[in-house]
Amino acid sequence: MTAQKLKDIESCLRIVNQKKIKKIFILTGINSLRSSGLDNKIIENIDKKKKIKIYFKKKTLPETGELLNIFNSFKIFSPDILLAIGGGAVLDYAKIINILKNDKNLISKIKKYNYRSNKKNSRLIAIPTTAGSGAEVTSNAVIYHKNIKYSFEDVMLVPNNYCLCPSALIDIPKNIKASSGFDAIAQAIESILSTKSNSKSQNFAVSSLKISNKAFLEYLKKPNIFNSSKMAKAANLSGHAINISKTTAPHACSYGFSAIHNLSHGHAVSLNFERFMHFNYKNMYIEKNKNNLSNKFIKIFRATNTKNITEFLNYIKYLKRVGGLEDNYKKLNININKDVNKILSGVNPLRLKNNPVELNRESLKKIILQEKI
Repeated sequence: MTAQKLKDIESCLRIVNQKKIKKIFILTGINSLRSSGLDNKIIENIDKKKKIKIYFKKKTLPETGELLNIFNSFKIFSPDILLAIGGGAVLDYAKIINILKNDKNLISKIKKYNYRSNKKNSRLIAIPTTAGSGAEVTSNAVIYHKNIKYSFEDVMLVPNNYCLCPSALIDIPKNIKASSGFDAIAQAIESILSTKSNSKSQNFAVSSLKISNKAFLEYLKKPNIFNSSKMAKAANLSGHAINISKTTAPHACSYGFSAIHNLSHGHAVSLNFERFMHFNYKNMYIEKNKNNLSNKFIKIFRATNTKNITEFLNYIKYLKRVGGLEDNYKKLNININKDVNKILSGVNPLRLKNNPVELNRESLKKIILQEKI
């Protein structure tokens, strides 16, 4: 199942304003809606004869409690179209509620990663307001329960349509630009290295990385319609890539930091990103297909205009520094010695398995503690 791209906002409006469409449920975040300008571009231009219900999500991370509240409101309203306008949390909420049914065993199924559906509740149109996760094209969604991250994975999660709106990305806060942009870059790199990658996913990922390599820093420093368009495209391509390959260790270990310390997703991924990359590179000799992993790193070096692992690691550090993505635990008020076991317990095993070099608990702990390994 593939999400169909809409050319522009006008294309989206033509769909929601069709005569047969009676009710529209809009899921969004109040800050992202206002900073993106889509309240004026979309909501104000929906036919006044339509019944509209707007739900503003409140949680920074998608959580089961709020998920059920949104679902109950959505179910009662019973819309023809579900319109999701926002960042990763909004899109994940929308994708999940669009396949949910009343199920008293929902939490148990979430914990076992085995919730499945064979039908969508409505037509879902996704409009991302960050250039990050590419969630508008992926068949997975994140949900937290009691500060532990779980995943929904089902082809039915893929939105029916999506629309990229570069102008919506220009005026969002710099910290959100940096976090979401780094997430797109990390996803592309992880996708290339993933054990599940193939030629198709690598083509998506390399294309994404080349675009963000040229546009990301300018998007942070002097955002305009040109570089925001590039970053929207890069994020979308990274979504296509990880939809095939899935992510690896940096993403697997990021969720505990987000849940416990309220770090944005991309920032959490960035914390120890270069340490994981260094680990993978220096231990590639124990990987089953050494030449394959070596070739993957060469692709990454070329896409980032770096010549070797040292330049590449410095490149990552530079992106983090310019983006203000702090990785010093003390400066972030993170007591890592106290929290390390909580972080380890929140590691996503499905993503960790995709890492090209096996990580045991001891190595994982050393990386998270930022110790030499």
